[in-house]
Amino acid sequence: MEIKRSGSQSSAKPPSEWFTGTVRLDPLFDAHAPARTMGASVTFEPGSRTAWHTHPLGQILMVTSGAGRMRRWGGPIEEIHPGDVVWIPPGEKHWHGAAPTTAMTHIAIQEQLDGKAVEWLEQVTDEQYRG
Repeated sequence: MEIKRSGSQSSAKPPSEWFTGTVRLDPLFDAHAPARTMGASVTFEPGSRTAWHTHPLGQILMVTSGAGRMRRWGGPIEEIHPGDVVWIPPGEKHWHGAAPTTAMTHIAIQEQLDGKAVEWLEQVTDEQYRG
């Protein structure tokens, strides 16, 4: 058994090539073989968002506070709010982040395939973000 105490892991600012705006990443748990699941709490300041990306085995997002937006490639912008749980299928190109005037925090859970949980792609343009 392993207990990760609250505050025992440092917050981090993720690389700017993966995000637009101010984002804080708080690791929650890593995969311990043979398990492949890992999770983090991610806080986006207003207007901040991920780059387009995919997950080889999908992703679950659980919105815990604020108001957010997300979009799958070719689809409309979807508003997300506290209590919403989103399943993103394997390989689906998408982005997620805060609403234009409100911060948003979600817990992101994904599995690794051959040690990789995400494939980062191009940045989301302001036009794509506005819809």
